[in-house]
Amino acid sequence: MLSFKNLGSGSTGNATLVQARGVRTLTLLVDCGLTQKELAARLAVAGLTNEDIDAVFVTHEHGDHMGCARQFSRRHGVPVWMSQGTYEGCGAPDFGELLRTARDGEVIDLGEMQIMPFTVPHDAREPLQLSCTDGARKLGILTDLGHATAHVLAHLANCHGLLLECNHDTDLLAQSSYPASLKRRVGGQYGHLSNASAAQIASAIKHPKLLHLVAAHLSVQNNRPELALQAMSDALDGSTEIAAADASTGSRWITL
Repeated sequence: MLSFKNLGSGSTGNATLVQARGVRTLTLLVDCGLTQKELAARLAVAGLTNEDIDAVFVTHEHGDHMGCARQFSRRHGVPVWMSQGTYEGCGAPDFGELLRTARDGEVIDLGEMQIMPFTVPHDAREPLQLSCTDGARKLGILTDLGHATAHVLAHLANCHGLLLECNHDTDLLAQSSYPASLKRRVGGQYGHLSNASAAQIASAIKHPKLLHLVAAHLSVQNNRPELALQAMSDALDGSTEIAAADASTGSRWITL
């Protein structure tokens, strides 16, 4: 059985739990973009402690995703997977023997769960997003990219659940107080997904067994939950349950 819960998604910090229950329960933390204190507090709300985390996967080196990954790993003896580029991009910190290298298209076997990293177009050194499966169900996690390539869409095929970036509404971004350079970065091919771009992805990969979609990484200034949810609803056929992750509370536990 595969379940997931976002702990918080946005520019202030990103973290998502993925659990596979087989012979034992395995818990993966995808991104660690919080302080250690805040992470512990949000894990407690999720019914977990630091000691319940079996592995960490960091998608890229930006602070709202890397966060306390090194400190958490060293303190609790938890292995951390990231690309070589991500490791170099965050300054090659000392993880001791706990660092693992993730590569595009190479399965990471955690026993009860298998992870498949894949490259995405984003303004980071070697960003990876991922899918997770327990053999029966598949979850796609896709945040922090400027556009979807054929490679991205192929890796999201046949997902039963999807955490999908809906960063901004194009009109709100254009009207925002962001400087022009930042607007170009956010809305560019290596920035972040607009609601419309995310809707195109949802439409491209939808199938009858896509049961849950959580809109993620919403900009507080340049988006509204209702706009993201409407875009997702328009893209899907009504059989998918749609929700939006909050920056401070994330989402509920969802079982696929």
